[in-house]
Amino acid sequence: MKPLLGKVALVAGATRGAGRGIAIELGAAGATVYVTGRTTRAQRSEYNRPETIEETAELVNKAGGQGIAVQVDHLDPDQVQALIARIEREQGRLDILVNDVWGGEYLTQWNTPVWEHSLERGFRMLRLGMDSHIITSHFALPLLIKNQNGLVIEMTDGTAEYNDKNYRLSLFYDLVKSSVIRMAKALAHELSPYKCTAVAMTPGWIRSEIMLEHFGVTEENWRDATEREPHFVISESPRFVGRAVAALAGDPEAARWSGDSVSSGQLAQVYGFTDLDGSQPDCWRYIVEVQEAGKPANAEGYR
Repeated sequence: MKPLLGKVALVAGATRGAGRGIAIELGAAGATVYVTGRTTRAQRSEYNRPETIEETAELVNKAGGQGIAVQVDHLDPDQVQALIARIEREQGRLDILVNDVWGGEYLTQWNTPVWEHSLERGFRMLRLGMDSHIITSHFALPLLIKNQNGLVIEMTDGTAEYNDKNYRLSLFYDLVKSSVIRMAKALAHELSPYKCTAVAMTPGWIRSEIMLEHFGVTEENWRDATEREPHFVISESPRFVGRAVAALAGDPEAARWSGDSVSSGQLAQVYGFTDLDGSQPDCWRYIVEVQEAGKPANAEGYR
């Protein structure tokens, strides 16, 4: 079953983490996936990490799709414009845009008030996490709206409900993640006349390369990290949110979600997909009902 065969996707920010998981699952569903980022085998970004866009493209191919790696800094309008021109030239269409550029893992100063937080790092976070999404949408959407049923996914952290009720441990981080949710709502309004859809999507506690490294574990033995952080029991692989995006992209009635804020765990209950281990972790419900309620870590009934 290749429900996205013939569809063309752009995953902006697909070098690692959620972006990589999304690109792989779109490929597994048959899509042609342009995977962008700054780190290639020849050049690293400011992250200075080993993951590359070429690796992501190869994983897309292995999953059954067609992965095309393009080095792009999504804060550079000229580079983004050239990327979209290339997609139009090579494919003639764009069906799925995933705005996943983030870049803030090493910039956030947690539990630090704004008067103590580095302005340089804070404003860089805003640029990476917000401006990049706007620039990409500016150039990509004229191609996407040429066909009905186009889908835009704005990747963030936290649902609208959760972020509205909770301070996200840094003014800058809080602002970025809530703003992206609002972007999806605004884009949904602007795309509606063209029968296209925009949705804000959040994973749960994602086992990204950086998170696994932080806990000193791998995807294979990730449960060992629960000895250090018991609530890591609710964590999910990047492929889980990838399956959420693929499910939305393959839903002929995806417009019912337009403008909404959704989570991977929420959509798993609707579409029936699972994580790699066959579970359906519902992280955001767990965080409220177990972790923040002060209960012992126990994912029973939440995955």
